[in-house]
Amino acid sequence: MKHFRHLLLLLLPGFTATVTYGQDPSFSQFFSSPLNISPALTARINSKWRMVSNIRDQWISPASPYETGTISFDSKAFRKKLPESSVFGIGGMLMYDAAMAGVMKSTYASLNLSYNIKIAEGGDGDHRLGVGMGLIYGDKRIDYSRLNFGEQFTGYGFNTNLPTGESALTSMKPYISSSIGLLYSYVAQYADFDFGVAAFHLNKPKQTVLDDPRQYLPARYVVHANFENYLDERVVLNTNAIYQTQARASYFSVGGGIGYFLSDEGDDDVILNGGVWYWSNNAVIPYFGVVYKKFQFGLSYDVTVSKLATASQKPKTFELSVILRGDDRPKGVIPCFWK
Repeated sequence: MKHFRHLLLLLLPGFTATVTYGQDPSFSQFFSSPLNISPALTARINSKWRMVSNIRDQWISPASPYETGTISFDSKAFRKKLPESSVFGIGGMLMYDAAMAGVMKSTYASLNLSYNIKIAEGGDGDHRLGVGMGLIYGDKRIDYSRLNFGEQFTGYGFNTNLPTGESALTSMKPYISSSIGLLYSYVAQYADFDFGVAAFHLNKPKQTVLDDPRQYLPARYVVHANFENYLDERVVLNTNAIYQTQARASYFSVGGGIGYFLSDEGDDDVILNGGVWYWSNNAVIPYFGVVYKKFQFGLSYDVTVSKLATASQKPKTFELSVILRGDDRPKGVIPCFWK
C-alpha cells in the first residue's frame, strides 16, 4: 500500500475533505516555454516562425521521479493579407510528463491562435495589444502493474498476481479544455516590454482515478512580464517575471540575464547568455545559453533552497531548452532569450 499512497500524493497535490485537484507541470526556464505561459505569446517572435523544445529532469535519482518534455511550433500567418501593423499567429505544443519512474504518464497537446495589432505610437516605439486562445487535449495513464497494494502482501513480499482490493481504480479519461491570454507590448528599436495575463482549463475538466466527480483539473492563472534593453552595442539586458496560481498552489519566479555579442559590429551570429532566476521558496536557478545563427541553446540547474536542501539525498534538477528560428529574422532587433 506504500507505493499506492505515494501515487495519491502525486495525483492530489492540493487536497481538501471534499475536493481534490491536479496541477500542470512548470518550468524553471519559463521564459523558454512561451506557449505554456499564454496563448497570446503565439507568434510573438522576431522571425517568421519558431520551434522550441524543453526537457526537464526533476529530482534526479535512481528512480528519476519527474520527467517533463515539450516541443512547440508557432508561426506568423496570412502576412500578405493583413495590414502591416497586424500579426496573426498559429501554433501548437506537445507535452509529456512522467512521474514515479514512468508509473504515471501524461500527454498534453494544444492548438493556439493569436492576433496582435498596433494600437498607438508613442516616443520611439509602438504600443501593441494581443489576444490569444487555445484548445487543449490531455490524457493521463497509470501502469497499475508496477504498483504494490496492501492486499498483495504475503508476509514475505508482494505478489502482484493477487487482486489489488481497489475495485474503483480506473484510468483517467482524456479531457478537452480551453485557454485564453491578453498581452500588452511596447516595441522600440532598443527596448521591448511585454505584460500579460492568461488562464488555462477554464472548464475545469474531470480528473480522477477513483471515479469521484469532485476531482477535477482546476483553472491555472498566469501573470507575466518581460523587458529587454540594449545597454550598449554588444550587451543586451533581459529581465522577466511570472506569477502562477492553480488550486491551492502558487509561486512566482523573477530574474534576469545578460546577452553578449561576440562580434564588435553587434552581429547576432554568436551571442552568449547568462543569468539567474529565483523560484519562490524553492530554488535559485543559474542559466547559461548560447545563440548561433538560427539556433539557441539554454541550460539551467535548480539550486534547492527549500527544506529539501537538508535531505540526505539532495535533489538535482536540470533543464535544457533548444530554440530554432525562421530564416527571415530582421537585423537590428533585440535577440532576447525566447522571441
